[in-house]
Amino acid sequence: MAERTLLVLFGSQTGTAQDMAERIGREAKRRHLRCRVEALDSCDVANLIHEPLVVFVCATTGQGDPPDNMKMFWRFLFRKNLPAGSLCQLDYAVLGLGDSSYPKFNFVAKKLHKRLLQLGGNPLLPVALGDDQHDLGPDAVVDPWLVALWDKILALYPLPPGLEIISPDVRLPPKYTLHYLPEDSPHPNSDLLQPTAPRAAPCELHPFAARMVSNQRVTAPSHFQDVRLIEFNIAGSGITFSAGDVVMIQPQNCPEDVQQFCQLLRLEPHRRFVLEPTEPGTPLPPLLPQPCTIQYLVTHYLDISCVPRRSFFELLASFSTNELEREKLQEFSSAQGQEELFSYCNRPRRTTLEALWDFPHTTCAIPADYLLDLIPRIRPRAFSIASSMLAHPEQMQILVAVVRYKTRLSKPRRGLCSTWLASLNPEQGDVRVPLWVKKGGMKFPADPATPVIMIGPGTGVAPFRAAIQERVAQGQRGNCLFFGCRYKSKDFYCQMEWEELVTKGFLTLFTAFSRDQEEKVYVQHRIRENGRLVWELLSSGNAHVYLAG
Repeated sequence: MAERTLLVLFGSQTGTAQDMAERIGREAKRRHLRCRVEALDSCDVANLIHEPLVVFVCATTGQGDPPDNMKMFWRFLFRKNLPAGSLCQLDYAVLGLGDSSYPKFNFVAKKLHKRLLQLGGNPLLPVALGDDQHDLGPDAVVDPWLVALWDKILALYPLPPGLEIISPDVRLPPKYTLHYLPEDSPHPNSDLLQPTAPRAAPCELHPFAARMVSNQRVTAPSHFQDVRLIEFNIAGSGITFSAGDVVMIQPQNCPEDVQQFCQLLRLEPHRRFVLEPTEPGTPLPPLLPQPCTIQYLVTHYLDISCVPRRSFFELLASFSTNELEREKLQEFSSAQGQEELFSYCNRPRRTTLEALWDFPHTTCAIPADYLLDLIPRIRPRAFSIASSMLAHPEQMQILVAVVRYKTRLSKPRRGLCSTWLASLNPEQGDVRVPLWVKKGGMKFPADPATPVIMIGPGTGVAPFRAAIQERVAQGQRGNCLFFGCRYKSKDFYCQMEWEELVTKGFLTLFTAFSRDQEEKVYVQHRIRENGRLVWELLSSGNAHVYLAG
């Protein structure tokens, strides 16, 4: 009989496609299929020709772009020299997750489906186009599509004799088991983030622990928004970047949240443990030291401040010993309960930690083994680099608006990374931040004689500060910046710097301070007022136009 194996590959930017891929993985286990779930870029694409059955789950980002963790796969798959029939033994299905308010709705899934077909693959079903705009979210399309998918797969790979589909009421084993070490076992000397130069350029799996040099508020104390200009020392890191590049920062949870979480789940923060995969061959989670403390796991790894997804409530329901709580959790994890879940979680941006508070009987019954199945890992955050290596070698600066807003919940919502960064004070000792650099989507002209028109309201000016510093260092004068904010006296970032460059003839600056007069004035008004100059730069100067929000 044919071997019953399934490979689920995902391309995910924010974690939704990964969450969906893991759901398919769990459903496969209930049907006794051997199943691997991997990011598209971590699988060896050349091995696809040996895979009999693959489900692809992919999101679309930006203007129809593939997510970061499938870019290498994407480039390989669209190579011109791949033979037409190379995937003729592959049965496949493609599930797309997108948002129909964007013009290139589910572009990546549609294009992937078409390309696999060109290479001889055999589609089990038409491509599924999950839509965030639907009242029930992507599940409106995904749920019925999965029912059809399992019918097809079980027709090809029937259940072995004597085995039944494992009922949804039966909890699957955890991905890892947590083995606590005896309290008195020796502690290895582990400084978890060595600030030494890594072997190669830093990356997600090997970030560089950059020293924070300064953390300066650049808005007036009376201004509603706290914006920081933060500088890091990257000497010895091997990091290089140019204008338009992006720095990825790995944030951590605040000590109060970590303490609350440990109290709620009755965990001892200083207990040490090692992780063991339940199924041989499952890799250990990257970035978690072995052995590890509960405190480290909750601080650096578990995303307790994210808005929980449907899968969280599904697993949580299986631990519940309290009938009232279990009924509510089951409703949140059912197809019919998605609107209810949206108004409980997504609309008010309720965090995982707050949701756990609301289900106290269930929360204290969560086995530690399931923590990594229940709560996703903290994802890195991207910031435009706001400085140039030509102007500040060995330094890197970013402009960070501290995210804080109100919903109907009494406690203000706070951005995990910006709040953490703002709380760090380099004057009180050695402050380290794990980071690495990614190529950005903005490329400035190779010929420094090409004029550049930059439109950067608010913190959108960050990448243009890097570009202007870089171009000024090369002696280039054709720099035109439209900058907008609310008040000249409160949130005019880098005012002195711009004014000095204007005086020296390196910069043409147009400002729009929307609240400094009766009539609101925005950058688009300044562009219209200076239409003749803009047109001249475009028509006879071949200027490039850049816009960042």
